[in-house]
Amino acid sequence: MSIEQIETGSFIELTNRTEPPQQLRIVSWNIARGTCLDAVVEFLSSVNADLILLQEVDTNSRRTGYRNVAKELSQKLQMNYAFGIEFQELAQGSANSPAYHGQATLSRWQLSSPRIMRFNDQSKFWHPYWWIPRLALLERRLGGRMALVTEVCVGNRSLVAYNVHLESRNGDDLRSRQLSELLDDALSYDRGLPLVIGGDFNFDVHQAPQRLLLWHTGLTNPFVGHLPTTITRAVGRQRSIDCILTRGELRRVSAEVHQGVYGSDHYPLSLTVCFEEAAVESDPPEALV
Repeated sequence: MSIEQIETGSFIELTNRTEPPQQLRIVSWNIARGTCLDAVVEFLSSVNADLILLQEVDTNSRRTGYRNVAKELSQKLQMNYAFGIEFQELAQGSANSPAYHGQATLSRWQLSSPRIMRFNDQSKFWHPYWWIPRLALLERRLGGRMALVTEVCVGNRSLVAYNVHLESRNGDDLRSRQLSELLDDALSYDRGLPLVIGGDFNFDVHQAPQRLLLWHTGLTNPFVGHLPTTITRAVGRQRSIDCILTRGELRRVSAEVHQGVYGSDHYPLSLTVCFEEAAVESDPPEALV
């Protein structure tokens, strides 16, 4: 498997359902590679999600028992899945059996046209250099941050899902540039087509200047006002770095940060939306403060 390939599969039971549901439940969660996979499965099984966006997902990695985490989750949850590679983990596999790390999108509905949108602007922090030992602690990698983009056919409706992981190193300026690349890509879709952009942004997208970028793209943040979305492992360093954004005829029913779940160093987010026949203009940026 090359770093630009996308693994797909399906374990869903076929049904005759053709009409979209009145509500759609979306979950986004950085699962910290899947090292606590039983806890991840327990939570995801309990929320009955239609669309799941997972970041930091391992396949064939020593630290997660050489499991294909995306495929295993899809099989246990009976869902369709697509897995896109962010990095080859050089200290977790071998030349003949490489280990990968990336994003997985799972859905009860058909996934189509998956693609990797790898950011042009990348950190050099993870690059292998001859003077750096390839130890697991040092995390030498090939690849780069990206978004896994898929189209989701929900009955007779379609939406586009971006599963995002922005850079954790090099500061907010780099993350802002990656976010701009992401939003430029999203603008290539017709404004009438619903979009979901979820993942680990590694900074608060509701703060200026990124807040204005979202508004100009027509995106809304249903999680405004929620508590930070990382678990308190380092006191005083919490930031709301995870989010699910929407655009188009998707209206929020509920948004929740699941602070009682400890399967990762991030809290899972769930967003329930309903479809509307016509989109309504978003509020001006002053109303988002």
